[in-house]
Amino acid sequence: PRSVSAAFQEYLQHLGLQDFPCGLGSWNKSRLNARRSTRAQPLGLEEAVPPGEETPEVLLELLRDKHSPWALPPDCSPQAQHLREVVVLAPELLRGSRVFQLIKSLRILDKGVEEVDEGVLQFQQLEELVLSANHISRVTSAHLPRTLKVLELCYNAVGDLQDLCAQPPPQLQHLGLGYNRLCGPSQEKHLTVDFWPNLVSLDLSFNSLTDLLGLVSQLSTLQSLR
Repeated sequence: PRSVSAAFQEYLQHLGLQDFPCGLGSWNKSRLNARRSTRAQPLGLEEAVPPGEETPEVLLELLRDKHSPWALPPDCSPQAQHLREVVVLAPELLRGSRVFQLIKSLRILDKGVEEVDEGVLQFQQLEELVLSANHISRVTSAHLPRTLKVLELCYNAVGDLQDLCAQPPPQLQHLGLGYNRLCGPSQEKHLTVDFWPNLVSLDLSFNSLTDLLGLVSQLSTLQSLR
């Protein structure tokens, strides 16, 4: 099944983080080598740049100028632009899994994702995960970072909350489950303060929950719910 991690890797390729003017290459190799050898004394802005290389300022301008061939389309998120600029200033972050530490909000919409895989745990700073309009039928809560505050799953195929409630993120404030396949009288037992002590916002619209009185009774335990 297609995973969140696979979709994120495609997203990184789309941003061109490994390519000029981001990433690691002939356009910034001396700056990177200088950081390795003299970490306490980074290259000053006034130092001459070797032939064939560019200063960080020039590289950033190539990303920011809307007429530049390296500029992102206008409809791209501010997060995408921020990520590219951070990588220009610190290209070594592309090594290993350090790039995951830069992501606080991850939005993967309508990309055919079926699985919230264990790789999502690499996002150790993640606070918002939006996976709307995919094909997710179950969510294993052990694969969700404990830092998560927003989980949006509207327009998926979630039919049961048991796996999601096994180890739910303790700080979660919004849970979006609208337009899924929750049905019958058995789901409301998962919607109590025991699982969601900090939940402020909950979207259950357009499901097939039948025991509405029981649901309201359980939701009344969520003291922070607005």
